[in-house]
Amino acid sequence: MLQLITSKRVLAAALVCIFGVTTANAQTADDLMAKIRAERTAEQQIARDRETRFRNEMEDIRKLNSKVQADKSAAEARTHRLDASYAENEKKIKELNDLLKVNQGNLGELFGVTRQVAGDALSDLSASLYNSQVTAKPGQEGRVEFLRHMAGAAKLPNISDLERIWLELLGEMKAGGEVTRYTAQVIPADGGAAVDTEVVRVGRFMAFGDNKYLVYLPSKEKLSVLSRQLDGEHMRAAAEILKSTSETGYVASYVDPARGALLSQYVERPGMWERIKNGQVVVYVILGVGIIGVLVSIFQYFYLVLAKMAVTAQLKRKTSPMGNNALGRMLLAVNGKDGHASDNSLPEVVELRISEAVLKEIPKLERFQSFLRLAVAAGPLLGLIGTVIGMILTFQSITASGTSDPKLMAEGIGQAMIATVMGLGVAIPLLFINAGLVALSKTVVHVLEEESSGLLAKKLQQ
Repeated sequence: MLQLITSKRVLAAALVCIFGVTTANAQTADDLMAKIRAERTAEQQIARDRETRFRNEMEDIRKLNSKVQADKSAAEARTHRLDASYAENEKKIKELNDLLKVNQGNLGELFGVTRQVAGDALSDLSASLYNSQVTAKPGQEGRVEFLRHMAGAAKLPNISDLERIWLELLGEMKAGGEVTRYTAQVIPADGGAAVDTEVVRVGRFMAFGDNKYLVYLPSKEKLSVLSRQLDGEHMRAAAEILKSTSETGYVASYVDPARGALLSQYVERPGMWERIKNGQVVVYVILGVGIIGVLVSIFQYFYLVLAKMAVTAQLKRKTSPMGNNALGRMLLAVNGKDGHASDNSLPEVVELRISEAVLKEIPKLERFQSFLRLAVAAGPLLGLIGTVIGMILTFQSITASGTSDPKLMAEGIGQAMIATVMGLGVAIPLLFINAGLVALSKTVVHVLEEESSGLLAKKLQQ
């Protein structure tokens, strides 16, 4: 490029010389050549500078390439070292894992057994009355939380954990055979705030406080007063055990082997009056019939006893009949001393008088027996009516709720059966009472018939 420019300028100068073209402002040939040489020198310097810069840049690139190659070689060497180290570590890890399995021996089995024992103990100790007495140390888990943690542990337990499991089980065994007195938080029956109460715990079975029966609530980890207490005899036993001391000796008490479960179900049973109210109106009718039957039976029983005693006394004094008993009135009627005229000469008349006197006494002796027989027959029928009504109401409740809840159905059927039970409960006693009254009245009637037959035979012999 530089040579081409120089040639053009030389050519221009030659043309000027040949054709003699001159002007007033034209430069001389020497000046032109000098200028050309100066420009050429400047252009050569620029070219040298550019070449020097290019060489420097090439040298920098070469150095950078050498550095990169060195870094690459170093990285590859480090990679090889790391690969070798990784392979060596993998080998060591495998060897250590094998050694760990060998050294563990039965620890893996022990871990499984520990979790199983902790889980079994958790289900038993979480509802224990002993929880209301023991408290965890500061910074330590409670016995229930500790067992729950051990039952779900993901690593091998240490010696301290194994010792604590053993101590918790040992403490529970010891608590099952002791009767102790202590102060604990007890929730009232109305569910209010817990208050400090002196408690007597009988093993793992029963707890008493404030002359009442207590149960343990695992959800709140506190004792609670039973919503409904037992009857007087059981309450007296609770008061006795609360008043007892170490010098008292043996004290009679009640123990729930299910640790409160049976006691809670027992107190929830409805009483007699509650069962009667659940039985609807038919039960009141059955009770009314039964009460009337019992009252008339008592009245008739005393009447028959007195009548039998009077007849027995009259048998000893047949010659002096009295009007205060059935036999005496019959004798007076036969002898014509009852205020009516009588012709005792005819046997037919005597027989009629005797039959009349006996027939007058029989209604009084067999009084109310027809009503009792009716009550015996009507009791089961009324009970059946009550049961049918109860079943209808039960099915209506199930239909209204829209669910076949077994508890709702069982409760309704239980209430419906109360009427049947009450009907049978009234009919069966009245059946025996009526049988007793019939037997007692037949005894007196038998005496009357026997004596009437004897009197008739005497009249016929005369």
